[in-house]
Amino acid sequence: MITAIKHAIVSAADPKRAEVYRWFFKTGKGQYGEGDQFLGIVVPKCRSIAKEYHNLSFKEIQTLLHSSIHEERLIALLILVSQFQKGNEKTKEKIFRFYLRSTKWINNWDLVDLSADKIVGAYLLPCKQERSVLTELARSSSLWKRRIAIVSTFAFIREKQYTDTINIAKLLLRDSHDLIHKAVGWMLREMGKRDIATLVQFLQPRYKIMPRTMLRYAIEKFPEEARKAYLRGEV
Repeated sequence: MITAIKHAIVSAADPKRAEVYRWFFKTGKGQYGEGDQFLGIVVPKCRSIAKEYHNLSFKEIQTLLHSSIHEERLIALLILVSQFQKGNEKTKEKIFRFYLRSTKWINNWDLVDLSADKIVGAYLLPCKQERSVLTELARSSSLWKRRIAIVSTFAFIREKQYTDTINIAKLLLRDSHDLIHKAVGWMLREMGKRDIATLVQFLQPRYKIMPRTMLRYAIEKFPEEARKAYLRGEV
């Protein structure tokens, strides 16, 4: 089946879009996606292929995830998400452990954002005793592990559990990378959409030292005057 899915992926390639993706996902020398290879396949088409081949074996998923081609890795992750959601507890644990062993290949922001909360976060939702793994990820030198740490907490936010999001956000508050600033700000914003008081409580002693991008993302849904006051440092 691996031959069939690879053929389906190559058949969907769009060279012109691939050029755009190489720029958009920063694949140049020294950039965060350096060397990543794109075929130029839109996400809805990737989802369609993943749906068609949702019964791919675990070994074949691993082969696809270890590919140098971005869309093959994305489709492998989409299949993993599907199998996780449909699986029993044993399957879910297997996929969770495999995901954490495979972070080397979950190496761009879209790959993280389309899978971390749906696998890592979903697995940890009823397993609070194992959530320390998020702290380990957040303290990693790997940009992608740090992003996985914060994005995974989206699963908790949806259930109105905010402690882990707050704790990971504190760890990443002074992170140097813009992609972490955006991810933390995004999760804080999602938290605030459900509980504005908790977001304000988090921001009050920290908003003046937060990276500007993180703050902008976090307060995006605030009324205009409140946003301006935060950005001026006058709250």
